[in-house]
Amino acid sequence: MEIELMRNNENSSALAAPAASTVLAQVAPKAQGLLERMFADPYLLAKEERAELVQGLRECVAAYPKVHELRVLFGMALCVDLKVQDAIEELSEGVRLAPESFIAQLKMGELWMRLRVIEKAEKHTHQASLLAQNRAQSELARRQAATIRGYMHNGVKRGGYNYNGPWRIVKGLQKLWKRDRPELEGLATAESQQ
Repeated sequence: MEIELMRNNENSSALAAPAASTVLAQVAPKAQGLLERMFADPYLLAKEERAELVQGLRECVAAYPKVHELRVLFGMALCVDLKVQDAIEELSEGVRLAPESFIAQLKMGELWMRLRVIEKAEKHTHQASLLAQNRAQSELARRQAATIRGYMHNGVKRGGYNYNGPWRIVKGLQKLWKRDRPELEGLATAESQQ
């Protein structure tokens, strides 16, 4: 029985990321609880709780600006709080600090995917796929890549579906008319001389 417990202990410690636990230790206990709720279901957090989580992570990032995991957590919280530009900046900084981080690349790709910036989403998701270290990570990256391929197949891009509107036709006709105008003027001159 003691040997079995030791094996289970070894297995669970092999699965747990030591860096992640030291990073979370830097986050205030109240913010840790809000983080857990955010991961369970981001829609459960009230507006005030989202603001409190963002503030707690902002302070933590200010204290430890070089820790890419904190940048990623902060970027995710900003996404949940609908602060997209700030989230882009924080996730980009997380990727810059640790370009070999699976989660930084995956979350950056996810944000671009949700914003329908397909080329960037595909690039970061592909990089995350290459960095995956286990089946769970591979599956997350595979699913995200499949969603991106679906968007590409359906023509979904930033600004909605790839639709140029009626003004494109009008501008094309204007160019055609301007191009053919000298010929028409030449014909009109020739007819008037006859």
